[in-house]
Amino acid sequence: MTLLEEDMKRIEALGFQREEFAWFDGNFWRLRNVNGHCVFFDPQTRLCKIYPYRPVGCRLYPLIYVEGEGPRVDVLCPNHHTYTEEEVRRNAPLLLRAVKQLFREAGRQLSS
Repeated sequence: MTLLEEDMKRIEALGFQREEFAWFDGNFWRLRNVNGHCVFFDPQTRLCKIYPYRPVGCRLYPLIYVEGEGPRVDVLCPNHHTYTEEEVRRNAPLLLRAVKQLFREAGRQLSS
């Protein structure tokens, strides 16, 4: 999951160090994975440890952005079939705003 600067600051305000939960892939900051799942996933409760403070991308998932195509529902999500067209219409502008911000932060241009 890619992270906006605002996501990282929100998580850091909880007392986490950036290096604990994020890594830089050369273009974008991303959430770390531990044992095949997000660093904030609690395997015992099967819940997110920072749910109210989770990144924008987590809030919008399973809506993802595919460069050159635009917003799409991620068919790899086990519940992708429950995401309605209305949810896509409602959340696509939020996703596009977040993607544009990610690209600005990375100093890159978003291709249409």
